[in-house]
Amino acid sequence: MDEEVKKEIAVFRFGVIHDLVGCVNLSPGEKAGLIREKCARKWSIPHSSRTSIGRSTILRWIKRYQEAGCRLEGLYPKKRNDQGASRSLDDETALSLAELRKTQPRATIPMLIKEMESRGLVSPGIRLTPATVYRFLHARGLMQRITKPVDRRKFEAELPNDLWQSDCMHGPYVEHAGKQRKTYLLAFIDDHSRLIPHGEFYFSEGLGAYLSALRQALLSRGLPRKLYTDNGPAFRSKHLEHVCASLGIALIRSRPYTPQGRGKIERFFKTVRIQFLAGFQGSNLEDLNEAFALWLRDVYHQRIHSATGQAPFERFTARMECLRPAPEDLLDHFRKAVRRKVAKDRTISLDGRIYEAPVDLIGKQVTLLFHPDALDRIEVRLHQKSYGILKPVDLHVNARVKRDKNLDIEIQDGQAPRNYRGGSLWGKGGKK
Repeated sequence: MDEEVKKEIAVFRFGVIHDLVGCVNLSPGEKAGLIREKCARKWSIPHSSRTSIGRSTILRWIKRYQEAGCRLEGLYPKKRNDQGASRSLDDETALSLAELRKTQPRATIPMLIKEMESRGLVSPGIRLTPATVYRFLHARGLMQRITKPVDRRKFEAELPNDLWQSDCMHGPYVEHAGKQRKTYLLAFIDDHSRLIPHGEFYFSEGLGAYLSALRQALLSRGLPRKLYTDNGPAFRSKHLEHVCASLGIALIRSRPYTPQGRGKIERFFKTVRIQFLAGFQGSNLEDLNEAFALWLRDVYHQRIHSATGQAPFERFTARMECLRPAPEDLLDHFRKAVRRKVAKDRTISLDGRIYEAPVDLIGKQVTLLFHPDALDRIEVRLHQKSYGILKPVDLHVNARVKRDKNLDIEIQDGQAPRNYRGGSLWGKGGKK
């Protein structure tokens, strides 16, 4: 299985168990209730046609995650022992079931099973169960969807940093390099206190800008347990998913075209437009961010919030013991990861640059961890073991590298070596 597929599955599994392995203590009854809720709901499971998760599966994921030292690698899928075993349905029965469903789209699953058996459409040795039939029809989009009313209720996180909401707001145009450029405000709001862990205007709403804002938020206010975003391109990034999972943060996305769950950050953006941008007098991005930071610190964070009855800063700092500080190696969690194969000359190519890898890694698929703006520090790993920082290839030095009969390296100084026998084509002394 490809490394990226394993990582995607592990991130999904962490999203299922995150509130069962977090630092908030749960009573046995609360834990059992959470597991029951997870078993009852439908999931979109990566690279699987299944939509439900059993209690034993959730408990197994929790155990593997904790035994791995709360590392994401503990949730990587293991190789199946039943690979190559026969399916629950043979091709003939599956084809008959699909055709019957198309002719009876409103029939219940027990009705379909009864009809299949009465018509003699089930192959000998095959037993149709409701679970098998449901999974088969659901995987092929043959289950009729029943629209239910959406239950939307107001909510508030119990503690600071339990939940951050995050979004992007289109900002004003400012002068940059002699031109007018549009700005974007990337901000985070703590659901419990309404404090803004970080907010900053950028010239882009892309992933690079968002990761920069997220780093500043984590450094300023610690790690949230959940991060709630919309479905924008930056928020759907696999890189962002891996960053959050490696830090123990559950990344939650709202359903497309349903911004109601992110009401607090939308209300904050409205306040920014009315109370801050309406009086802004600067002309460039530096002026905009400097004024915005002062307004957050001296006005917004100190003013009584109408919903909580407390100032955001006061409410956030009242429960400081609940906060998780950012780790010292925070920047390492934001590194991009790519897979590369080490060539026979022990080189690796990345973004048009050539690097030299250790001899032990020749011919092996390795993982490179790096920041896109710091290609001089690329860590190479194999099976979660670090092999240090790669060195750029110096082609001039390599041109002078030779090996003796024991394959030891000898570097020539550019001069002819002492044992050089130029002109001895015809033997000793140049004689034929």
